[in-house]
Amino acid sequence: MPSHAMKLFALNLSQQRRLERLAHDAGRSAADAFRFVLRDGFEFCEWEARESRAADEDTRRRGAVPDDEAKRRARQVIDAAHGRRSTRKAA
Repeated sequence: MPSHAMKLFALNLSQQRRLERLAHDAGRSAADAFRFVLRDGFEFCEWEARESRAADEDTRRRGAVPDDEAKRRARQVIDAAHGRRSTRKAA
């Protein structure tokens, strides 16, 4: 058998339903979701999909911070942790 040949997998009915639900929740096809399930397992993939939806909801509710603003805030936190004051003026 060539090394690039695809292996066949059989899922029981419960696993098939779980894969379909995961694919729907992740906004992917079942085939795409299955690749990640094979690599990472159902539990991790389901957790990741939940976290992604929660982050999307949080962004929708609170809004996003522009990249430059996020960098400025991160620099302030780092400088404060090291007891320094920022030498650059805010734009």
